Formats: sequence, structure tokens, C-alpha cells
Amino acid sequence: MLHEPATPSGRDPAAPYKARLGIRMFAFYALFYAGFVAINLLSPPTMATIVVAGLNLATVYGMALIFLAMIQALIYNAMCKRKEDEFARLEASTSDAAETTTTTP
Repeated sequence: MLHEPATPSGRDPAAPYKARLGIRMFAFYALFYAGFVAINLLSPPTMATIVVAGLNLATVYGMALIFLAMIQALIYNAMCKRKEDEFARLEASTSDAAETTTTTP
């Protein structure tokens, strides 16, 4: 059985944008996670503090880390799709303009 990519692959003009966005989002998440680690390292009893609905800071912060990762994934996907669509429209308009100039005598 032949295994090939499901979609044709080629040069991705949005790749630099995606890389920059991914690095920025990773840096933001890493800082947020570093805060979690710092609290655990510098003041472990602080994590036992009840903050919301009987839940301690460790639980709330841990859930926030999970939700932040999911939200960032959705934002990343939406922003990348928008940039890819922008490049697709630009490519389509460029090819339409090229066809018009080549078919017109």
C-alpha cells in the first residue's frame, strides 16, 4: 500500500509567520509555567492556599495551564488559517492578473 501525504505539500509562504507566532506563544506559556514552578520552588505552602470554591492554588493554577494551552492552540490555528487564506487570495489575484495580461493582445 502506498502511503503519501493526504494533501499536496509544497512551499508554505506563511511558514515564517507561523514560526514567529509559535515562538511568541510558546514564550508566553513558558513564562506562565515558570511562575507555577517558581511558586512550588520558592513557597510550596502557598500552593495549599484555598483560592476558589474550596480548590487550592495548585489545582487552580494547574487547570489554568491546561486551559491556556487549549486556548492558545485554538488561537494559533485561527491566526495561521487567516494568514494562509490571505496568501491564497494574494496568489489567486496575482495569477488572475497574469492570465489577463497574457490573454489580452
